[in-house]
Amino acid sequence: MNIVWNTDNTVSIDPPKRPKKMTATKFAAVLGLNRWSTPFQQWCEITRAYNQPFEDTKYTKAGKAIEPKQIQYMRDAYAMDDLFDPTDVYGPDYFKKTWGNFFEHPVLGGMWDAITKDEDGTVTSVLEFKTTKRAEDWEDDVPEYYALQAALYAWLLGCDDVIMVATFLQDGDYDDPERFVVTADNTTTFEFQVSERYPDFEEEYVRPALKWWNDHVLTGVSPEYDERADAEYLKELRNTSLNPETDIDELLAEYEGLCDEIDLFMGAISDKTKRRDAIKAQLKQYATENIGDGDTATFSRGRVTCKLSKTTKAVVDEKALKKDGLFEKYSKQSVSSRFNVTVAKK
Repeated sequence: MNIVWNTDNTVSIDPPKRPKKMTATKFAAVLGLNRWSTPFQQWCEITRAYNQPFEDTKYTKAGKAIEPKQIQYMRDAYAMDDLFDPTDVYGPDYFKKTWGNFFEHPVLGGMWDAITKDEDGTVTSVLEFKTTKRAEDWEDDVPEYYALQAALYAWLLGCDDVIMVATFLQDGDYDDPERFVVTADNTTTFEFQVSERYPDFEEEYVRPALKWWNDHVLTGVSPEYDERADAEYLKELRNTSLNPETDIDELLAEYEGLCDEIDLFMGAISDKTKRRDAIKAQLKQYATENIGDGDTATFSRGRVTCKLSKTTKAVVDEKALKKDGLFEKYSKQSVSSRFNVTVAKK
């Protein structure tokens, strides 16, 4: 993937032909309303510029194990005979059948946890289930990024009612979530109507999210990144980007510093060695693009000097030589180059 580093803290790629959908779990983050993720990170994921490897944690494992218990709890405790989970609608292999998307919208998607239907089969409410040990986040109301997730599902389903079901765990509950029992003592429901909580939901949330999609996904130009918040994603992108960045002096300065560190800590800094080699490739590309008709290109900063030299020599066209036997007639010129980067000793 060709990555261009722009001067305004954004990056550009070729617009993806098959981007991932903006699922409801990404919805709040895209709008800058999720403290755990940023719009830039979601852009990387949606465009496939970089996808953070998924690893199950004790929290995700607990969520998977306890969610079916939460659904059954709602059926039993609230007599919700009209409640349907994805298996009821799509069958036991619903993920394979839907590929993780229950909606036909061209941009927005995702998988709801459960829904209720009336006798005519019309969806009347959407239920979202959460497990957490952070009860303090739910003291006043549903955290906004979760509420927006459920609200988007309701909007896509054409219903107004949302039921959030939060089960609060203790540290020991994560050791064996299969044995956990959902009860009224550890589980609380929160209900709201999208039309009341978000009276201008489409105008204030959906349309800005779709505009974000048009501005960043369809163009391939990222939202602005933050060096600290997006550090992991930026590291991966920089390690795979071999295009000269905007300021060649910065590359030369970084190369000099990396060489000093490598001399001091050889063997313990393989990641820095890779970065140095990546910079060297960028410097060589810069020299190749700027050598023009000359035989050499030299540029430097501080103790770092880069020199690209072109040499021309005669080579033999062996097939023609065998056919004709005339070396002078079929000899031709070839161009090669050599690139060295040296760092003066302190």
